[in-house]
Amino acid sequence: MTERGTAIDAITAVRVAGPGREYLMDDEPVDIFIADGRIVDIAPTGSLPVRGEAVDAAGAWAVPGLWDNHVHTVQWALTSERAPLGEADSAAAAARTMSDVAPLPDGRRVGTGFRDALWADRPALELLDAATGTVPTYLINADVHSVWLNSAALAREGFRSDDGMLRETDAFEISRRLNAVDAAHGDRAMMSAGEQAAARGITGLVDFDMAWSAEAWPRRVQAGFASHRVEFAMYPFDLDRAIGAGLRTGELREDTDAPPAGRGLVHVGPLKVITDGSLGTRTAACSHAYPGDPGNFGMLTVPSDELVELLTRATGAGLAVAVHAIGDRAITSALDAFTATGAVGSIEHVQLVRHTDLARFARLGVVASVQPQHAVDDRDLVDRHWAEQTAIGYPLASLRDAGAQLRFGSDAPVAALDPWHAISAAVSRTDDERTPWHPEERVTLDQALEASVRTSLRPGQPADVVLCAADPRTSTGEELRSMVVQATVLAGYVTHSG
Repeated sequence: MTERGTAIDAITAVRVAGPGREYLMDDEPVDIFIADGRIVDIAPTGSLPVRGEAVDAAGAWAVPGLWDNHVHTVQWALTSERAPLGEADSAAAAARTMSDVAPLPDGRRVGTGFRDALWADRPALELLDAATGTVPTYLINADVHSVWLNSAALAREGFRSDDGMLRETDAFEISRRLNAVDAAHGDRAMMSAGEQAAARGITGLVDFDMAWSAEAWPRRVQAGFASHRVEFAMYPFDLDRAIGAGLRTGELREDTDAPPAGRGLVHVGPLKVITDGSLGTRTAACSHAYPGDPGNFGMLTVPSDELVELLTRATGAGLAVAVHAIGDRAITSALDAFTATGAVGSIEHVQLVRHTDLARFARLGVVASVQPQHAVDDRDLVDRHWAEQTAIGYPLASLRDAGAQLRFGSDAPVAALDPWHAISAAVSRTDDERTPWHPEERVTLDQALEASVRTSLRPGQPADVVLCAADPRTSTGEELRSMVVQATVLAGYVTHSG
């Protein structure tokens, strides 16, 4: 295979499996010709001369470059430096695991990925203190909406909590502090993470990092980052800064002297507004109370009138919006705000939707930015905590049938940054030996691919191409999940060659 970083002029002997194949007569191999980062011609293999550097696909199957439309980039990139807690089946087990974790250079122990909503016991400050002593210790929930700290960590960060748990705004602040590594450290982590993403066919992602990314991403590209395209978001606490800097969604953001492979990759994304909590933390704003907690209907962290004001300001400044809304009350509030303001953008997560709200997505042109893997990861949580809800849980087919545009993502590090996991979960609704969970919400492979790409394999489109070892159209859910990516091409440059 051609080395990573090589600019190519053609991909030969490739079979088109994704969007774009509708323009071809059959599945016979074709040659894809590339110039100036775009596809300029597609012809039956061997019918036109191939000049310059070419990748011989040898009959592999091609789909357009894949996107992950919801990533917390720095937090995802730093996950490998933190203790995994996904296997902990109790608070006691999680605390014991952290007792053996070596502190990071800054003196803090950090673990990530616990799911206390499935534990029989509850996180307690005394339990964590007994296991971890005086070393500041932080356990980040898999949904990132809560963090469990010991007394040393609470003192270090200046917070108080009777049980050691911080939720929502306070939890996000802790994550921001933990993610605020020096620029060189963060950029190295992102360089490595970008290569991992390209190895799974990623050619673009939407970055929801809680930091000022308008400077970070151009700096990374200047230093040689060229693994994928980026649309970076900003948050309400930076809205004044974004408006003052003249940021407008869709505009290119880069240094003019960036290396050739990195040019044109970084664009301004949306304003991200988090309007409710999560299922795992039992804070998603719902119509019915959580079982065993009759006063808990979740929380609207941004009241409806405040949300309208934020969307109005963003729209006036030329910014699209991405509204985090998981529970049905939050989704209704978000749709009401889009209606009142004429804002454009997406609702992120869309995990519990009132039947009457399904058609509003299409009417308003609001994108449903969803994470299909969450449906299979959360099925036990839903059965335990949302059994009494009357809205639709984790809809895909229902949204699409109502005319909504779907876009897939991972919410990494909440789930693995792997578009094939999302595609598999969407078409199979399971990732283990259990039967599909709510199979009526499955979508077809073609529909899943449509929600995972931004381009098509046809002349005039960006030369973002993924070569697959098998035909996705005939692959099972398990085979999709483990799809072998032979090569990834971004704007005519090879970003992965395996």
